[in-house]
Amino acid sequence: MTAYDYDLITLGAGSGGVRASRLAAQLGLKVAVIEESRVGGTCVMRGCVPKKLLVYGSRFADDLADSLGFGWSIEGADFDWARLVAAKNAELNRLETVYGRILRDSGVQVVEGRGTLADAHTVLVGERRLSAATILIATGGRPSLPKIPGIQFAVTSNEALDLMQLPERMVIVGGGYIAVEFAGIFNSLGVAVTLILRGDAILRGFDHDARMALGEEMAKRGVDIRAKTQVQSIERSKSGYDVHLDDDEVVEADLVLYATGRAPNSAGLGLERVGVAVNAHGAVEVDAYSRTNVENIWAVGDVTDRMNLTPVAINEAMAFVRTAFQGQPTAMDYDNVPSAVFSQPPLASVGLTEDAARKRHGAVDVYVSRFRPMRNTLAERDERTLMKLIVDPASDRVLGVHMVGPDGPEIMQGFAVALKCGATKAQFDATVGIHPTAAEELVTMRDKRL
Repeated sequence: MTAYDYDLITLGAGSGGVRASRLAAQLGLKVAVIEESRVGGTCVMRGCVPKKLLVYGSRFADDLADSLGFGWSIEGADFDWARLVAAKNAELNRLETVYGRILRDSGVQVVEGRGTLADAHTVLVGERRLSAATILIATGGRPSLPKIPGIQFAVTSNEALDLMQLPERMVIVGGGYIAVEFAGIFNSLGVAVTLILRGDAILRGFDHDARMALGEEMAKRGVDIRAKTQVQSIERSKSGYDVHLDDDEVVEADLVLYATGRAPNSAGLGLERVGVAVNAHGAVEVDAYSRTNVENIWAVGDVTDRMNLTPVAINEAMAFVRTAFQGQPTAMDYDNVPSAVFSQPPLASVGLTEDAARKRHGAVDVYVSRFRPMRNTLAERDERTLMKLIVDPASDRVLGVHMVGPDGPEIMQGFAVALKCGATKAQFDATVGIHPTAAEELVTMRDKRL
């Protein structure tokens, strides 16, 4: 029997890599995880967590403004961007320490450096050669930039999280999660934001009504949304940058943020050397159990470009451990995975969009409610919540739940459980609402949209 240094080597200490490594080590396996940047990966260090902290910081602008309607008088309120960034960085340092301790306490060896495959069982880290019976690729994704003149003047979400000061004018290019969330953050902090996207509306892939509702609310807040528009070039100017659009207009900005997508972080890993198949976009190709075409090499998370969400990567990692090491073949279930966009206001969703439901089931029943949240009445805020249910009339099963409005992500988690259990509209109707809340609207909608 061939002796290896480890039972498992994981490339990448992000959410999926950390979970898989820790669980495998707890089974008594000898495990190493290799990370060239910071333990915690994109979500914790360069994505979900720092971005959400900035979202929290920016939302105090609404709280302060709305408090006047509830009898508060707050004099001298001032915002310091540098203090928020410093506090965010301190929290990230704490989390990195926590993740490192969790790995060490689980018996995982953390190897700093860039790991590349020398062969199907050998990983090179600098001058070191490490071998393992099983290798897991969990290197995540990276920001992707188009090749246009002046793209070197743009920043990505990585740099936007660590700006030294707030710009006065900002162009954000893209219409997905990252673009929409950063538009909300900077707009709330007083930056004049222009959002440029080539599609007809923000958040392609989400329910049409939810997309339209969020776009309306963002526009009310002052975000200048330019749909069906593309950037031709970026030029440095005396006062910042000139962003040239395909309609011959020029938008002036102090900062240009590109959030036009992410690519699998697979280049330079030596995959071609050992014959691991990747698709045209660089995503590692895997089967339903996360195994590549090379028997002992597996991959989870964004590097596979299946469903690029942190909780999905974690669940893929758990399924991998059960399949590879516990004799329990487990495939990730991608149905009814909830998601949230921490926009302002936030959008949350679980299940099928209306378009997808009609394609799969034919006729569907649709229930929609738009209303002014109670908080917005005294605050005199012109912002409305949208809630939407999609139901299969044949089985009465709820196929999709969508919401745009305050607390949407928190509300949606519970309804995700309901959809996973196959809840019906009759069961929604039989559930007593909690009054007065926004969430009760989802169990009190009775009238179908004609």
